[in-house]
Amino acid sequence: MPKLTTALDAYEVWFLTGSQHLYGPETLAQVAEQSRRIAEELDGAKAVPVKVVWKPVLTDADAIRRMALEANADDRVIGLIAWMHTFSPAKMWITGLSALSKPLLHFHTQANVELPWGEIDFDFMNLNQAAHGDREFGYIQSRLGVPRKTVVGHVSDPRVSERIGTWARAAAGWAATKSLRLARFGDNMRYVAVTEGDKTEAEIRLGVQVNTWSVNELAAAVDAASPADVDALTAEYEDLYDVAPELRKGGDRHQSLRDGAAIELGLRSFLEEGGFGAFTTSFEDLGSLKQLPGLAVQRLMAAGYGFGAEGDWKTAILVRAANVMGAGLPGGASLMEDYTYDLTPGAERILGAHMLEVSPSLTTSRPTLEVHPLGIGGKDDPVRLVFTADPGPAVVVALSDMRDRFRLVANAVEVVEPSAPLPKLPVGRAVWKPAPDFQTSATAWLEAGAAHHTVMSTAVGIEAFEDYARIAGTELLVIDQDTTTRGFAHELHWNAAYYRLAQGI
Repeated sequence: MPKLTTALDAYEVWFLTGSQHLYGPETLAQVAEQSRRIAEELDGAKAVPVKVVWKPVLTDADAIRRMALEANADDRVIGLIAWMHTFSPAKMWITGLSALSKPLLHFHTQANVELPWGEIDFDFMNLNQAAHGDREFGYIQSRLGVPRKTVVGHVSDPRVSERIGTWARAAAGWAATKSLRLARFGDNMRYVAVTEGDKTEAEIRLGVQVNTWSVNELAAAVDAASPADVDALTAEYEDLYDVAPELRKGGDRHQSLRDGAAIELGLRSFLEEGGFGAFTTSFEDLGSLKQLPGLAVQRLMAAGYGFGAEGDWKTAILVRAANVMGAGLPGGASLMEDYTYDLTPGAERILGAHMLEVSPSLTTSRPTLEVHPLGIGGKDDPVRLVFTADPGPAVVVALSDMRDRFRLVANAVEVVEPSAPLPKLPVGRAVWKPAPDFQTSATAWLEAGAAHHTVMSTAVGIEAFEDYARIAGTELLVIDQDTTTRGFAHELHWNAAYYRLAQGI
């Protein structure tokens, strides 16, 4: 199996241009030239992380249908950008759009920025009529119920390339989800509701394969780690982190570090051999593992894997998708959990963490590597990386199974420095202020039935998850600066009706 990657350079989006033969070959040649220039500018835009491939101008229904089928069959293609340069009669697009299974972005633009007022004749008008050609295209997309993102503006505007780049990232996240294999080591935590879910429906709706393997199969892979490989990995730890003296070679607890390294080697090899991009563990089912995987999970998340604690496979999906969407950007993605609050009036904050498993991709500082007792799991004291997430904008997103649909809930937050040091909390952690304020955020989150496990992304924000949800056909509720409790309650009621009707009988 190929090693897991979050790199986006192997992905493509195709740039499609609609026209017709009504205007003659000279006009079509100009259409091709201008659309090629726009595609090339997008391809060179720093904000667009994938290759943009120009395709010949489409002028009839059969060519459009064949283009859609070709895109569907090419694993490199994660989406299509469509622009109606001239007037492309929309009935030509019905068969192709109906066949298309890849994400679609409708780019409403034109070749020129300013109008050359003194030179405009009707030849110019025939050539540059996307203003109503794209309206024709918008109609047929809405008539067919085609999910798409619409971006309006000139290609030279950085806001345009940024929005297209965000959509491309979401499309890459969706491609990663659709091809995702997820390994569950043990079941979810006993008696817990929100980490349950319909795994068959997840494969139908999201494409991800969710299956379970015995923890002792993982333990066998851990036991197979060679002493030489363990030596090399513990040396890597000492290069990368501030390792506690007791864990260093010759220290009293060095064996704990070696056990943690063996778990990482075994877990990584198991995932690579099975082609898995995400996984879960549970402290209630550790088999013959010597300690709860902490350090290994943290490092694997930072390497791009999805992870959910306590068997929470839905969060593992989100972490993997967020890792792919944020590839190459500052920041990272991690399992997160709202743990406790600072309820100082007017300065409320949330302290998030987990037992051990928070990704170091959330910090640019050098973590410490420590060993401490853990009161659950019944195993040896686990090793873990200790750090505080960097301040800055972020988003926390949860995925819940609402029986008749999956629901995403996303809250825009600002990660801040803790009010004081946390010397007795030896885990990865983050402190944040939720938008629009603590009371509104928490009320909306609870009313939505959103999960207590989330993915925190400091690389991509709300718009990427909006695009992802649109592509996936999944409900998304956003909590941000514009949220009110009354408006959010109305949205919940409207959505309850909409998603039942949208699914049909």
